[in-house]
Amino acid sequence: MTKAKKFWLLKTEPKSYSIQDLAAEPTQSTHWDGVRNYQARNTMRDEMKLGDRVLVYHSNADPPGVAGVALITQEGYPDFTSWDPNDKHYDPKSTQANPRWFMVDIRLEIVFNELIGLPDLRQCAALKDMVLLRKGSRLSVQPVRKKEFDAILKMAGK
Repeated sequence: MTKAKKFWLLKTEPKSYSIQDLAAEPTQSTHWDGVRNYQARNTMRDEMKLGDRVLVYHSNADPPGVAGVALITQEGYPDFTSWDPNDKHYDPKSTQANPRWFMVDIRLEIVFNELIGLPDLRQCAALKDMVLLRKGSRLSVQPVRKKEFDAILKMAGK
């Protein structure tokens, strides 16, 4: 029996790495590195699976919102940026023998014609229980229910 695909939301600051940057990659794919929160790390390491779909969310933007969709193409593996002292995500407590941080690979699926802004997400009744919209929700890696994922695709005209 095949497991049902899951849905996720990954936050990124568009000035650091936007969905347009992902679209400009030669293979339209990248490793999702730099996550430095244990709960988010555990989700990436243990729960994200091949073929799961991801909403790419631009945070710290005006307005913040969902910019498109990507696909998990590589399940969780050690985040090698944590081992590089010249990388901004370096963590001296993370080693190859005992990695502390993990990442996944994603590939672009869809860039929305228009960002689905946070104010519009808040107005959608189907999203009223979405983790993203809960008071105090700040995790950069979040689960999304299928009905929420589908509602956002509908809002984007996809």
